[in-house]
Amino acid sequence: MAKKKLANEAELLKEAIRLGMIYGEKRGVVEFEATDSAHEKIEYIYRLLVHDQLIQPLAKLDVSQKAMAHKLSLWAHKQLPDDHPLKG
Repeated sequence: MAKKKLANEAELLKEAIRLGMIYGEKRGVVEFEATDSAHEKIEYIYRLLVHDQLIQPLAKLDVSQKAMAHKLSLWAHKQLPDDHPLKG
């Protein structure tokens, strides 16, 4: 399946990490540290959103850092209001 390239994907990923961290901490399931890498955050947030059935899981063969990042970018895109600058 071909992935749809998002405009502003790098910025959307940053927003997804920000939103995902807030979500996880409000849920009381994680406390992120300043020393956590972006890779760690992406994987944890991806797995949390899949667990909570907020996003569809990737096929086992398709799970990679890049694919998880793309999935989170799509999720963030859907969370933003229609007039948000990153929706361009």
